[in-house]
Amino acid sequence: MPRYIHHSRPNGAAISRPSPSVEDNQQIGDSSDGYDETQEKLQMIRVKFLRVVQRLGQTPQNVVVTQVLYRLGLAEGLKRGASANRAFSSDRASAIAEELEAAGQEDLDFTCNILVLGKTGVGKSATINSIFDESKSATNAFQPATCKVREILGTIHGIKVRVVDTPGLMPSSADQRRNKNIILSIKKFIKKSSPDIVLYFDRLDVQSRDYSDLPLLKLVTETFGAAIWFNTIVVLTHAASAPPDGANGSPLSYEMFVAQRSHIVQHSIRQAAGDMRLMNPVSLVENHSACRRNREGQRVLPNGQVWKPQLLLLCLSSKVLAEANALLKLQDNTPGKPLGLRTRAPPLPFLLSSLLQSRAQLKAPDEDGEDIDSDIDLEDLSDTEVEDEYDRLPPFKYLTKSELSELTKEEREAYYDEKYNREKLYQKKQWKEELKRRKNMKKKSDSAKPDSDKPKQNPEEEDDGQPEPEAVPMPDMTMPQTFDSDNPTYRYRYLDTPSQWLVRPVLDTNGWDHDTGYDGVNVERMFVIKNKIPASVSGQLTKDKKEANFQMECAASVKHGEHQATLASFDVQSVGRGLAYTLRSETKFSNFKGNKTAGGLSFTYLGNTLATGMKLEDSLKVGKRLKFVVNGGAMMGRGDVAYGGSLEATLRDKDYPVGQMLTTLGLSVMNWHGDLAIGGNLQSQFAVGRKWKVVTRANLNNRRSGQISIRTSSSEQLQIALIGLIPIIRSLIRGRLSEPPYST
Repeated sequence: MPRYIHHSRPNGAAISRPSPSVEDNQQIGDSSDGYDETQEKLQMIRVKFLRVVQRLGQTPQNVVVTQVLYRLGLAEGLKRGASANRAFSSDRASAIAEELEAAGQEDLDFTCNILVLGKTGVGKSATINSIFDESKSATNAFQPATCKVREILGTIHGIKVRVVDTPGLMPSSADQRRNKNIILSIKKFIKKSSPDIVLYFDRLDVQSRDYSDLPLLKLVTETFGAAIWFNTIVVLTHAASAPPDGANGSPLSYEMFVAQRSHIVQHSIRQAAGDMRLMNPVSLVENHSACRRNREGQRVLPNGQVWKPQLLLLCLSSKVLAEANALLKLQDNTPGKPLGLRTRAPPLPFLLSSLLQSRAQLKAPDEDGEDIDSDIDLEDLSDTEVEDEYDRLPPFKYLTKSELSELTKEEREAYYDEKYNREKLYQKKQWKEELKRRKNMKKKSDSAKPDSDKPKQNPEEEDDGQPEPEAVPMPDMTMPQTFDSDNPTYRYRYLDTPSQWLVRPVLDTNGWDHDTGYDGVNVERMFVIKNKIPASVSGQLTKDKKEANFQMECAASVKHGEHQATLASFDVQSVGRGLAYTLRSETKFSNFKGNKTAGGLSFTYLGNTLATGMKLEDSLKVGKRLKFVVNGGAMMGRGDVAYGGSLEATLRDKDYPVGQMLTTLGLSVMNWHGDLAIGGNLQSQFAVGRKWKVVTRANLNNRRSGQISIRTSSSEQLQIALIGLIPIIRSLIRGRLSEPPYST
């Protein structure tokens, strides 16, 4: 007996919405005054399902029935909110169903379309005959009996059932061409009417531990798409067979026998579908005439289960949940599309979040001057600012290790503080010199323009007609024979290759040891097109034990004058088993000092669906430390729209980027399907003394869920090691406390 039922239908089959019967309308209409039409229709679905349950001889306490009723209520609550009126309860629906069934068992306006797939000789046709209790399909114990795809119609307990019987598939890899022709003929046949559920047949008594059926399952996935497995029930025939012997020579229990065989088939399907979270329900079937029967003449399995009503209940339960999904519009259930051609709705909120992220314009490696993405205004740098604070400091003597050992603790701390302050001032001096160099290069570039009639402000910068000297690397200094911390002349050696490609590993950020944290490779290259258009090509491949991810991007940036630039990129990345192709363009321009505006467009092709989006962004700099960024946009696809935006304020150190203090406060809003998501986040990084650096992050959303994280780094390796012992000791204590007491 299956212990669960999987009703996830991301690419559900086409569903024809049934119209309620007259008696259903009358009974429910009398008790639903004041409620909207959606609640009434959902209650009709409950009543119809409970009537089906009674006709199959099952009770509302059946595990499958309980799960279906629970999911119907959960879906209604998710759609209409926690405060939705629950007057249409399952108890009321059960009472109405009993009353209608007591009046008479007329035919229900309920149809279930079933597609049968499986290897040849596993008992597909025999199961169809058992379901209808009559010979609907020819069977043969020695050769395939079904030679072409055909439709079988019948009525079971007043329920219209349509079964598509198919020829058996061959497990051998040499018969893949024959299998492909059969599968293509099935795909063509079901275009007229897409099935609600798929039954995949295999035998319980045939052991295949080497996953030899995987090529066949992958062929089915390639032809129909991975969506077929989200609507599939695994049917294991010959379920009355005796279990084989176990490792110790004694026969396995029947439950263990079924569990092992079910696991093998389910794992093969998960590998073929590319989704290890998939869990298909399993139904056991026995069609042999010698199978034990109960008083009603129904076949009973060795575990006491009557398999026929249980199989029908699984099929009809899936159809009921699909009708509820279509009614509440929780998923795409557009009628008329055959199984496997239906595409999953694109993740519009994810695509919109990616579009709203700011992207820097490309800059050539040898390009100098002001950058449009830079928050530093070169005009604010004074030409008269020659003397720096670092130059006014008195001389400083660096002490050796032996000299430091002679100092007291207070003197050693004072020495390290003075050294730290001098290094920080030296970095600040270098940064100012770099900005001054960029400003001078910008002046040279402006004066070299043909339409510029401004004289050069600095005569020393005039070109004397002599070519610039070529940079020549200095010879290596003589290195000591051994590592010596007191000798500052030692340098690490490296190889400089002429290749322009930058190849580096992708590290696992959660790992302690980066040497063993590699999980991918990243390749990048920057080049210039026609000596004026910077472009880049990058790619990344990551692989772990379960899945592999691929991403590649080609981008180019074109400048329109001094204060305008456009970035265009084409991105390809893996999404599940498919690829998403994104064409993106973003134009950024400066309005006035401290204010910049950007607008962008995005086109994403994913799963035969085109999603388009647009955004608008504006940034305002207040002084030298405070910056505000506000953006908003929308993403559209398949008649659906997602809206979003964010507001971000950043406060940085007065000596940034030399100073490490940086605080960011953000607020984001996302609206999709009427569901408003509001989130706030705070991030701050600062230094504690000269040894510690701290990064804190905190976020909270309107659903009262959030996260707080604190990351610290220190130059004291012993302190880092002691911090790393805290979670280890904590886990050991928890494990010791959770152990059961020993008994004698």
